[in-house]
Amino acid sequence: MKKLLMAASALLLVAYGMLPTNAKADTAIDEKLGVPIVVLGANLTDAEKESVKKSLKVEESAEVDEITVDGNDLVKYIKDGNSQARMYSSAKITRQDEGKGLVIKIVTPDKITQVTNEMYATAMMTAGIEDAIVEVAAPKPVTGHSALVGIYKAYEVSGETLDTERTDVANDELNLATKFAKDSGIDQDKVAELLTEIKKAIADNKPATKEEVEKIVNDQLKKLNIELSEADRQLLIDLMERIRNLDIDFGKLSEQLSDMATTIKEKFGDIDPGFWDKVQQFFADLFESIKSWFK
Repeated sequence: MKKLLMAASALLLVAYGMLPTNAKADTAIDEKLGVPIVVLGANLTDAEKESVKKSLKVEESAEVDEITVDGNDLVKYIKDGNSQARMYSSAKITRQDEGKGLVIKIVTPDKITQVTNEMYATAMMTAGIEDAIVEVAAPKPVTGHSALVGIYKAYEVSGETLDTERTDVANDELNLATKFAKDSGIDQDKVAELLTEIKKAIADNKPATKEEVEKIVNDQLKKLNIELSEADRQLLIDLMERIRNLDIDFGKLSEQLSDMATTIKEKFGDIDPGFWDKVQQFFADLFESIKSWFK
């Protein structure tokens, strides 16, 4: 039995040692893009802050900048915002090199009840935010809207200047997306697809009038077989008219949203496809050797 335990321990140590180095956390400080920024909702208790930090794996970063987002920030970035709003959803933002795109991950999916990865991504693109890994967390069920305000604040803290008209439109877009999903019963992913396809069509066709925007909206609703009430359809048209006037190029958004999994692999690394075959053969040979110990 003692030999068997020793053999098992040896196997565990060998298995750990064989893991590829790129599977381990990279704790080096990025001197070009800066350290990750952790934005915590102002209404979190100390215990909730620790819970959120654990969910965001803050301890795996060599250093982070930590800031707080509150109702005053909500008023700054969103017109007609409520300065008394309670802020719980939080985020960690890690900048990436230009062209890397957005990677959005809700790390507490059971706590963010209304906003999806894709909804965050499409709203951030509207606000002018690109090339970042954004992780969102909350300690209890919340809609997830305050995390977006925190993301805006993190970008300004890092030296960016965001257009408040764009952030306001982005927030209205997020609100409309969650409204469609909640009140109209449309699948959340379908809502994100609708918004993305409309914005792509606006970027490609460059409509000159609100009537042309309305035609694009109607065409995409028909194409995706989505039915909205007349009131909701008008809200969508009005939103897209505002986006048209912002003159944003959304042509590249579709590719970023369609294959987030690939982007995540590029950031965190992948394992050599032949690695596990080598491990399997190694252990097969090792077990044969162990069996001979007991003969």
